Parts: sequence; C-alpha cells; structure tokens
Amino acid sequence: MTIFTIIYVLLFIIFTLIALAVFQIRMAGIKVKDFWSFIEANEMLDKLYHFSKTADKMSGQEQVIFLMEADKMFHAFEKIPEILWEEEYEKYAKVLSTYKDIKLLRWASN
Repeated sequence: MTIFTIIYVLLFIIFTLIALAVFQIRMAGIKVKDFWSFIEANEMLDKLYHFSKTADKMSGQEQVIFLMEADKMFHAFEKIPEILWEEEYEKYAKVLSTYKDIKLLRWASN
C-alpha cells in the first residue's frame, strides 16, 4: 500500500513540475509548440554549424539541403527571444553567413 502512495506522490510531483514549466514558457510569451521547435532547431544548429565549416566542399544537392534545413532553423529561432539563445549566437551567425554565401552563389550561377 505504501508503494502506491509513493508512486502517486511521485507522479503528482512530475505533473506539477511539467505544469510549472509550461506555465513559465507561456508567461515568457512563447507557445509550447514554438519552444519545442526551438529545441529541435537548436540541435539542427549544431549540425548546420559543422556543415558550414565545409561549405566550399558541398555538392549542389548538399547546398540545397543545407538551405532548406537552415530556413527551418531560422524560422524556429525567430519565434524565441534572443536572450534564450544568445550563447549560440556565434554558431547562428556562422550558419547565416554560409546561408547567404550559398544563396548568392546559387543566384549568380542562374
């Protein structure tokens, strides 16, 4: 019987913490869906950052994929206040620079 009580208390604590986190996200003016997209985009930022270091070696297809993924990432970052991702700004700026270079290169080749 005491094990069930412990389980119920732990579940209550977990749900309370989740509700508190959602409440804080909403109080910051962010939708939970947008925050989740930001978390995924932050992971994508790391991958794109590594690709941006080798931008000159990308094939045409890799450049297109880079541009599409970067568009998604930029869109997710736009919805989140900069104060939450200011630590990642250097990576973001590098990816943005590579994005602009590839766009310009592809535009010039057409």
